[in-house]
Amino acid sequence: MSEKIRQNTAAGGKPRFATTRWSVVLAAGRSSAPRQKQALETLCQSYWFPLYAYLRRRGCESHEAEDLTQAFFARMLDKKDLQTADPKCGKFRSFLLVRLKGFLLDERDRARAKKRGGGRKVLSLSTENAEGQYSLEPATQLSPEMLFEKAWALTLLERTMDRLEAEMTKKDRKKLFDHLKVYL
Repeated sequence: MSEKIRQNTAAGGKPRFATTRWSVVLAAGRSSAPRQKQALETLCQSYWFPLYAYLRRRGCESHEAEDLTQAFFARMLDKKDLQTADPKCGKFRSFLLVRLKGFLLDERDRARAKKRGGGRKVLSLSTENAEGQYSLEPATQLSPEMLFEKAWALTLLERTMDRLEAEMTKKDRKKLFDHLKVYL
């Protein structure tokens, strides 16, 4: 997870993640796409914490939520699930939640048959401070789905602020941006 996201989370107390362009999803799903690796990385980094927070809100312990999030991404990549994502069928985050819920059912069945680990290869994503971020989430009555939507919206705002800051810096107006950003 980037230092910028950790800083914004600590300052505002809320996780944030980016909106998803369907071009990124489609590129990630095509093995022939020249930008596939970059697109996969973008999707995994953008959705790792919201999925983790969803699992925590559903009652998973932190280590279990980390393991399940990692395993979910690994399975999605192994099964090439991104190739079945279709913008005509709705939002990508809805697609992810449906896939995650199915994955959780499969994992529950596997857990009854196997011990933890089961020879699965762990996908290497940065999970540092995930529990710290999650602990900053207010103890509200938000459903896991609403927490997921909230995290998505807040990250969209963060990405917009990052783009605005880059644009202002490019125009030699970084100092002005720094003064005004507390009001945005």
